[in-house]
Amino acid sequence: MLSSSTRITPAMNDQQTLLCALDQSRERALALLNTLNNGQVKVPYFPGINPPVWEVGHAAFFFERFILQNLDKAPSYNPALDDIWDSFELAHEDRWQEGLFPDKPDTLRYFDDTFARVRNRILEKPLTQADLYLYRYAIFHLNMHIESMVWCRQTLAYAPPPGANNTNNAAPVSSRIQGDVEIPVGRYRIGMPANSAHFAGDDFCFDNEKPGFVIDMKGFRMSPTLVCNAEYLVFVRAGGYENDALWSMAGLKWRNSNKARHPLFWKEENGQWLERHFDQWLPLQTDFPVKHVSYWEAQAFCNFADRRLPSEFEWEVAALGNHEHGAFNKFPWGNTMEPHRVDMDSAALARQSVHALPQGDSPFGCRQMIGTVWEWTDSLFFPYSGFTMDMYPFMSTLQFGDHKVVRGGSCATSSILIRGTYRQAYQPDRNDVFVGFRTCAK
Repeated sequence: MLSSSTRITPAMNDQQTLLCALDQSRERALALLNTLNNGQVKVPYFPGINPPVWEVGHAAFFFERFILQNLDKAPSYNPALDDIWDSFELAHEDRWQEGLFPDKPDTLRYFDDTFARVRNRILEKPLTQADLYLYRYAIFHLNMHIESMVWCRQTLAYAPPPGANNTNNAAPVSSRIQGDVEIPVGRYRIGMPANSAHFAGDDFCFDNEKPGFVIDMKGFRMSPTLVCNAEYLVFVRAGGYENDALWSMAGLKWRNSNKARHPLFWKEENGQWLERHFDQWLPLQTDFPVKHVSYWEAQAFCNFADRRLPSEFEWEVAALGNHEHGAFNKFPWGNTMEPHRVDMDSAALARQSVHALPQGDSPFGCRQMIGTVWEWTDSLFFPYSGFTMDMYPFMSTLQFGDHKVVRGGSCATSSILIRGTYRQAYQPDRNDVFVGFRTCAK
């Protein structure tokens, strides 16, 4: 089992680091499954989660389909199950049918067999750029499902993932930042380059991040920190959920249908506000970031505070500061992921102050823009001009047009997966994931 200090090697440009990432990703996925008892494995139906056994089988299928079958024309492990493990053949609600897919022991045998074959292939075959791209893609896909297995535990009030830090011992904060930061007018680079010679290595990205372009950005002011629980509690106590004028028409529909009066995992008992952190109800820590809020809640808060959400391009400029003719960085601090600067890999799980981690500040002084919580933006998820699909045609296309862009990754996201150009998209009513927001001046 991974310790709380274990972080996945980020390079993945050669055989050794690729195998390390593969092995550690496999270990994390197995730990998330094997630390559930038999009753917990049979999860009840929720729209935002998957049965954990199915998730593991689906991840193995992805490796089998896009590496072993695609590159080597290898026969299917079990052709009768290909449609069962394929997320675009098996409808989400059908994944709860009793006996539809193999039980945990059989699924783990499939998982182990597939990973052994992929591992041997990495050891025995030349590491071409095309092969490296597919290896990385499949490892990243597994890590996306690792994150969803973590938020499944939160949704169902299971114990925190193995390796998580003690939730009640957040590190003290030595410096606090107040007031907005100024993001100056300028021409900034957005996204990642298309047709890069390093497409499988340093310039690896997903199709929705390409092709990069230059944007003329007006100057704006942004909060250097995420909205914290104390700020959001003011909104709740002031009747923000009851004030229809603060909510859009779609927001009102969501609020009324969900009977929402506070964030999903909050409750008030005897005059004290509590927040459920996995299987524990803990006193609400006012300095911690608000999380598990929908886009509609973030929008209503902004109306209450006379603020606004950033666009996704404003967010990327504030996080990276990539001027048109300057150095290009994928992270606020440079071009290499340095996990000690962020709350990721299910370590702190957003149980620390919004003023923590100054070592991860952006060039303009914005804090925790990578990790902690995904951040809502005001942008709908659309392709960039010149978009073309990558090898996995459903990575982005099914979300275009009706999802909102979130940026930055979360505490449950794997640090090998994220960069400042990474675009995630959620339906605006999602509040089960680790998502929060920061605001801009109007």
